Amino acid sequence: MVAILKSGLPEMRPLRNEEIPQVAALEARAYEFPWSEGIFRDCVRAGYNCWVLVREESLIGYGVLSVAAGEAHVLNVCVSPDAQGQGQGRRLMRRLMDLARWHRAERIFLEVRPSNPRAIQLYHSLGFNEIGRRPNYYPATRGREDAIVMALELFSDTDAD
Repeated sequence: MVAILKSGLPEMRPLRNEEIPQVAALEARAYEFPWSEGIFRDCVRAGYNCWVLVREESLIGYGVLSVAAGEAHVLNVCVSPDAQGQGQGRRLMRRLMDLARWHRAERIFLEVRPSNPRAIQLYHSLGFNEIGRRPNYYPATRGREDAIVMALELFSDTDAD
C-alpha cells in the first residue's frame, strides 16, 4: 500500500453513497448531456459495480459496470477533464474488465459516441472491436448522435477448461 501512495496513483475503490453528488457534479462538468444523481443512485441500488478514482480526497473519475447472464456492459466511464491523458481512463477500464471476468462474464459491451475519438482509440487499444451501431442513441446539440457498439470477448472455450 505504501508503494501505491508513493507512486502518486489515485486510489481506486467502490463508490460510496455519500459520493454520488460528487460523481454527478463531475459528470455534469465532463458531459453535455449528463446522468442525474438519481441515475447514479439507481445504479448503486441495482447492485452495479460502481468504482471511483480519488486523488488527494478529490474525485477524478468513475466507472459503472452491469453484469448479468454472462455478459457485462460498461454503462459509464468518466475522467475529470483536468486528469485526462494520464492513463486514468485505462485504469478504470481495466478494473471494469477485471470485475467482469470475476463475475464470469463471457463478453463485455459498451457504446461510445463517434465524436469521441480518444475513447474509441482507448477501447481499441484494450481489445474492443466495433460490432454495430445504434442509430440516434445519444442526445446531441443538433438532434441525436449514433452510438458505436463495441465488444470484447473475455473468455474463450479454452479458458473454461
